[in-house]
Amino acid sequence: MKPHYWFRWLSVQGAPRLVLRAQARRGDPFAELVGGPTGCSDPYPLIEQLRGKGKFIRTSISWATFDHELCRAILRDNRFGVRTTESFNIPKPMQKLAERFPLPPNPVEPPSMLVIDPPEHSLMRKPVASAFTPRAIRRLRDRVESVTTELLGALPSGGSTDLIESFAAQVPIAIISEMLGFPDEDKAMFLDWGDRMTPLLDLGISWRAHRRALRSMEVMNDYLDRHIERLRREPGEDILSSLVTAGELDDNALKASASLLMGAGFETTVNLIGNGVVQLLSHPDQLERLRTEPELWPNAVEEILRIDSPVQTTARTALTDMEIEGVRVRKGNTVVLSLAGANRDAAVFSDPERFDVGRENAKDHLSFSSGVHVCLGASLARMEGVYALQALFDRFPDLRLDGTPQRRELFTLHGYERMPVRLGRRATAPEPTVV
Repeated sequence: MKPHYWFRWLSVQGAPRLVLRAQARRGDPFAELVGGPTGCSDPYPLIEQLRGKGKFIRTSISWATFDHELCRAILRDNRFGVRTTESFNIPKPMQKLAERFPLPPNPVEPPSMLVIDPPEHSLMRKPVASAFTPRAIRRLRDRVESVTTELLGALPSGGSTDLIESFAAQVPIAIISEMLGFPDEDKAMFLDWGDRMTPLLDLGISWRAHRRALRSMEVMNDYLDRHIERLRREPGEDILSSLVTAGELDDNALKASASLLMGAGFETTVNLIGNGVVQLLSHPDQLERLRTEPELWPNAVEEILRIDSPVQTTARTALTDMEIEGVRVRKGNTVVLSLAGANRDAAVFSDPERFDVGRENAKDHLSFSSGVHVCLGASLARMEGVYALQALFDRFPDLRLDGTPQRRELFTLHGYERMPVRLGRRATAPEPTVV
């Protein structure tokens, strides 16, 4: 581990961590939401408490909103850009320190398209977008079906399993690995990298979590160097081969894009599947409705995305001085956008805490963001979620929890780390139809 990484953690994560912990001890609900254990395990009571303070509120580190209309408007407003270290009032010397010690290419720093604005964002996104067109997603359906069928066939009929490890994580990692031309035998390694690196999306993480993430980042960087060089010699039909042979992106941009696709292509879907299982088992009436009305499965996935969003929050930086809700917001200020809060806004969703697979406007959620940074893989995640959940409950109709599922200790990405289940009998079910 390079010594300067500690200084980088101190400047980017350590300083906000101290502020958040101090504010949480004083009973600040926003600090507890962003940096405390309650925010990871059950954020929704805190979200409602903060919503009651107003449509646009000032917190200890930023502005924030939990309002659907305002979140959507800011996501689509070109007067805002994506988050930077400057945004969270980090002192200038700390910012300079972070800039002196850049990290290997990764999903959470430039040139990753997640954290850059147009026109650079457009140049990075355009070459990747071809992998996620409706036509490309339709071509992936057969592969999603075969992977799901194989995984379900390997589960022990009548036995127990950790559903995250044996199923929910395996579906998306198989698909994204194939899309990037990675060998099947490397999937376990990718899962480990993802587990270690995803805390970087949170604010105020510990030095230990930061150190583990950076170690994985260095190993992944070396792996991608070798993989990209191999694709230059022997390109395949995958999206990364296309990017390599097109020559539009340099190696840093290629690695940033690959690591982002690995993370985004995996994390959102595994959380969607896991959250969906818990919601459906907790609402047997809704699961029964899906058995009698299977055409509702696509809408059920939208409702899962709405009520328990796999991505809870994002942030934007004001690029100019402006006024929002009668409040002066200055250039460089951050606005934290609670996607989870927007998705439970009673002004948009009637009885928002009720899980309803038939909800007519479920698709109005903001779980995939909006505007220029809307999730590229949204269609793929939806398709994987529909097929995986329907196939799982068709194949194991007596599936039930076999203990308390364990949430991941993360705020931004909201899902389960472990989910013990009793599978029950295996049914001979017709293959579900992906809508």
